Amino acid sequence: MKKQRKAYLYALSTIALWSTVASACKLSLEYLRPAELVFYSALTSTIVLGGIVCWKRKIHLVKELTIADWILSCKLGFLNPFLYYLVLFKAYDLLPAQQAQPLNYTWAVTLSLLSVPLLKQKLGKQQLIAILICYFGVLVISTNGNPLSLHFDNPAGVLLALLSTLFWSLYWIANTRDSRDPVVGLFMNFLCATPCVAIYVLMFEQVHIPDIRGVAGAVYLGFFEMGVAFLLWLTAMKLTESAAKIANLIFLSPFLSLVFIYFLVGEEIMPSTLAGLLFIVAGLIVQGRGAKRVEV
Repeated sequence: MKKQRKAYLYALSTIALWSTVASACKLSLEYLRPAELVFYSALTSTIVLGGIVCWKRKIHLVKELTIADWILSCKLGFLNPFLYYLVLFKAYDLLPAQQAQPLNYTWAVTLSLLSVPLLKQKLGKQQLIAILICYFGVLVISTNGNPLSLHFDNPAGVLLALLSTLFWSLYWIANTRDSRDPVVGLFMNFLCATPCVAIYVLMFEQVHIPDIRGVAGAVYLGFFEMGVAFLLWLTAMKLTESAAKIANLIFLSPFLSLVFIYFLVGEEIMPSTLAGLLFIVAGLIVQGRGAKRVEV
């Protein structure tokens, strides 16, 4: 099999896994509180990523980490998975999955906005237009198709979903300074963050025996969304002739996710969700083209 064909296979496998996240999250939250779901998912991911590190024979890189590397892991782990998933899972707890998922998908726009003050980058006219298109899509989804009414059924859930994009973007901006092996770095972030999540659960949640169905969902999220999917995407990026060839496949994910939400969660997909998602994806496409022109 040619390398590029393998790259497509790995990329599509990753997208298929990402597309099930919203459904798995929503179903798991029927049996677990958001913080509990973060803990069991992060714990699973730590074990999986640790296994991957050993399998790829990179355990020596962990042993060679400096105190500065450990401090960096604590900082990055605080952003992701600790803050990011706590806020995101709470948003999923408050909102229908079909709303929370597209809103979280606007993280690329948030990243562009944060790049101005933090990375001293400039926004071009096309990128500004893209941002307006994306956030109009957010407004359409959040108001159930009545953007001019500015009436939100659950403003707290919308705010948390958008806040999660802030933490995710901050994580990736901070991650640009991480020179460690990607798999080792991610493993260390989860290793440092998981005890923090455990302390949070003990301090702020009532400890009880978890429902096995919720734990199963958490294990699925930790194994696939936080662990295996990352490795598959890295492999696709290494095999592809051009990152753009597989990057555009990401736009399949939110639409495929709605299919899973409809059949697995049982939510009736609203026309406003599809309309808003189309605006968001259109804005991201415009933004991507604008960024390429700036680079050229």
